[in-house]
Amino acid sequence: MGMRKTLIIILLMMASRVLFAQEGLEHTVRGTVRDASSGRPVAAVSVLVPGQHHATVTNADGTFIIKSDKPISVLRFSRIGYRDTKKTVGQETMSVRMTPVAYPLPEASIVTGDPYEILQSAIGRIRDNYPDKPELLRFFYRETLQKRQRYISVHEAVARVYKTPYYLPNHGPDRTALEKSRVIMSQRRHDTLSVRMMGGPTLAVVFDVLKNRDILLNPTDLPLYSYTLESPEYIADRLQFVIRFEPAREAEYPLYYGKFYIDRETLLFTRVELSLDVRDPAKASRVMLVRKPLALRFIPQEQSFVINYRDQNGCARLDYLRSTMSFRCDWKKHSLATAYTVINELVVTDVIEPALPIPGSEVFKTSDALDDKAPLFLDPDFWKDYNIIEPSESLEHAVTRLKK
Repeated sequence: MGMRKTLIIILLMMASRVLFAQEGLEHTVRGTVRDASSGRPVAAVSVLVPGQHHATVTNADGTFIIKSDKPISVLRFSRIGYRDTKKTVGQETMSVRMTPVAYPLPEASIVTGDPYEILQSAIGRIRDNYPDKPELLRFFYRETLQKRQRYISVHEAVARVYKTPYYLPNHGPDRTALEKSRVIMSQRRHDTLSVRMMGGPTLAVVFDVLKNRDILLNPTDLPLYSYTLESPEYIADRLQFVIRFEPAREAEYPLYYGKFYIDRETLLFTRVELSLDVRDPAKASRVMLVRKPLALRFIPQEQSFVINYRDQNGCARLDYLRSTMSFRCDWKKHSLATAYTVINELVVTDVIEPALPIPGSEVFKTSDALDDKAPLFLDPDFWKDYNIIEPSESLEHAVTRLKK
């Protein structure tokens, strides 16, 4: 009898969780963001509900969908190169125009100084500018694989990431866990790709470069680069230092080219752009690959990242991450290599409270594959209760073709 009572209690708890999810994000707003001058769609625009923790980004077509557990009256839109925009929500479908930034820089805003010193000062302010308490964030993740110009797989997931305070560098016990996922893959025999690349939902831990400083912001790697101060730019109506960096010395591992965008007043890292130096294919492959068959030749072409951080009342957190990986593969007996492109994209959509650590049994590891954990695209309401990145038109067509 005792076991039966326990089972009933567990079932009731599960039912209440499902009910909560179904009644959670019942308020939805859709829309399209376009350039006010050209009328073209604007991709990768951050869309958020002011005063709440719900957020998303626009897709390649400039469209978005955002959901909330409360009525949405105002939305804020921000993107590098555009003026920060707030719009009142009058209906469930919006048309938003964003104005390209054309701020005249006053003479007092002309930037001088040593870029390396500015960078060091910004690193020293990470403790003040980023969370000093553990956080539990929910994010939407999408991974697409293209063979030449044709999509051959699409993976999607909603996941959680547990982050310890930013003053604990090298990411400590930060962990990710799946909540929900799905996959669709080409059934053509020749579309099989026998390689495993670094990435997946663990990108939220591995490539949070302000937290995992093993990648770039550490005393060993910083002197390996040269730094140049470029013309300032605006992000979310705030003037940014723009520091370009490139390899200045050789290392046993591949280095990066890229840019740091640093708020001029707070020295907060707003955006980091990285591009792996792939001139030495063997070095680059060690960073990009988890495993491959011995007889398969892997030729790296590109691995690049964009990492955005969102400032909320003087405290910033990871907001958006996009990685692009291009490579060519062939079996050693063939002379022609096939081009592949993998795009990983994630957006932090919610802050979960309380910030409970992710149990070890739920952790998604860098060696895990979404293929093994995700069901096929079948349920049209699969993402009904989650914020996602709206699929672009080309991706929707690709999914339709892959289902056939």
